[in-house]
Amino acid sequence: MFNSEGSERRREEERIRREGRLPPGQALTLKFPVLHYGEVPPFNPATWDLRIWGEVEQNVRWTWADLNELPRSSQAMDIHCVTRWSKFDTVWEGVSVKRLVDEGYIKLKPSAKYVMQHAEYGFTVNLPLEVVLQDNFLLATHMNGQPIEPEHGYPLRGVVGQIPGRDDLVTPYLWKGAKWLRALEFMPVDRKGFWEQAGYHNRADIWKEERFK
Repeated sequence: MFNSEGSERRREEERIRREGRLPPGQALTLKFPVLHYGEVPPFNPATWDLRIWGEVEQNVRWTWADLNELPRSSQAMDIHCVTRWSKFDTVWEGVSVKRLVDEGYIKLKPSAKYVMQHAEYGFTVNLPLEVVLQDNFLLATHMNGQPIEPEHGYPLRGVVGQIPGRDDLVTPYLWKGAKWLRALEFMPVDRKGFWEQAGYHNRADIWKEERFK
């Protein structure tokens, strides 16, 4: 069984490599490893909310019911962890920040240049606004047709991945999408998030192996 699984993984990894989809230093996994700091937080749909604030024309607070009424988007992406595993052909469903801005749900001020994702327990992750507004960034509730599992960020997580064939997109490592997301703060200047303050690379481009500063 082990040898069969190992052979399958190696064959699939070689196929992905030939297609030019395996970033340097990465290895394919057929699983979805769980890596996070702290405990899985509880979720109460009656009290949960998502706040939008900072360099916006009007602060917004969406309840869980509100969030589920927003326009939905889905995207197939390859995801790449800084710990060197990659998972391919995952399909994520949720809310596109680009679409929310385009359709007027979020009205940005011209001064908005960066975004801080605020998650449970005070965890933070920063990204340039231009990356958050790409097609490969979602506020995701589902993966592969199922609600995200609690250890992977349920009920809502930021997710950023590589869209096959879209070499025009900047693709950071997966940690740049926060699990258990609770707020987006639009900022005029950059601030480092939790792992960036601990020495991880601020841009985190997968193709440049920007793992640590």
